Amino acid sequence: MPADTTATKQLSRRKFLIGGGAGFALLAGGGATWALDRFVVDHVDISDAAAYEAAAGVSSVDTSDAEGTSTATTYTSQYCTITISTVVTGSGDSTVTYYVADVVLTDATVLRSAFANNEFGTNIVETTSAIAADNDAVFAINGDYYGFRDTGIVIRNGVSYRDAGARDGLAFYRDGSVKVYDETATDADTLIADGVWNTLSFGPAIVEAGAVVDGIDDVEVDTNVGNHSIQGDQPRTGIGVIDANHLVFVVVDGRSEGYSEGVSLPELAAIFTGLGCVTAYNIDGGGSSTMVFDGALVNNPLGKGRERGTSDILYIGG
Repeated sequence: MPADTTATKQLSRRKFLIGGGAGFALLAGGGATWALDRFVVDHVDISDAAAYEAAAGVSSVDTSDAEGTSTATTYTSQYCTITISTVVTGSGDSTVTYYVADVVLTDATVLRSAFANNEFGTNIVETTSAIAADNDAVFAINGDYYGFRDTGIVIRNGVSYRDAGARDGLAFYRDGSVKVYDETATDADTLIADGVWNTLSFGPAIVEAGAVVDGIDDVEVDTNVGNHSIQGDQPRTGIGVIDANHLVFVVVDGRSEGYSEGVSLPELAAIFTGLGCVTAYNIDGGGSSTMVFDGALVNNPLGKGRERGTSDILYIGG
């Protein structure tokens, strides 16, 4: 058996991006160099994201002194209250299993973002659990997998990392409000000046003004080579807004017969409206859909209990 070289490890951890006939054809033909560079090779733009943010001098709540109490399903500190619940619906092959984190913050900046390996760039991946552990997170979900693409506005912890508007994004403001916005109609500097703390760039928005958005069962995101349709019954991660500083995070397991088949986007939207959300937004799903609480994996990705690497997380420090 050949040695497991660094290049082999990189290819293995990202083979899902270029798997299938099209991907193998690319690797076998003249597009091999392009495919490897696009989907496999790490491209690090900022090698120390924490230092980059510190240099920007952006202030936020320091939760390192949090004196929280936790049980198997709750965490409470002076900065937040987190309640985790499990919901199982249907039966047999129509079973759906999903996890809800109801989060109330005392300050919006308690919700932070972190990158895989503390690096910003493309094709840099680490499991949600590992990124969460690196940042002493009591709660975390996978982010928008910004590192799969080179477009979108990426503002994290009050600092701009990328300013290439391309789609509808989700903006978390310092005042606790969360809004869907058109990336192409603004820029990162304007958003930060307006009080934006974090952004996510994936979508689509699935609930607006308390109602399921029409046409979401036809929307596709990043239909380039190596990405899959977001339609049909899939594992999902989404974020809902009940009120200022009151958020709901939902992770739906899927692609696992008899355990959880996943949900469509309209079904995900219905989960959020049932939870009382006025706004909800879809982010990276599939094998990336992951929730971590109090140092443990909450959900069961793809029914296999194994996490897939992702480029970023949203988390709350404990």
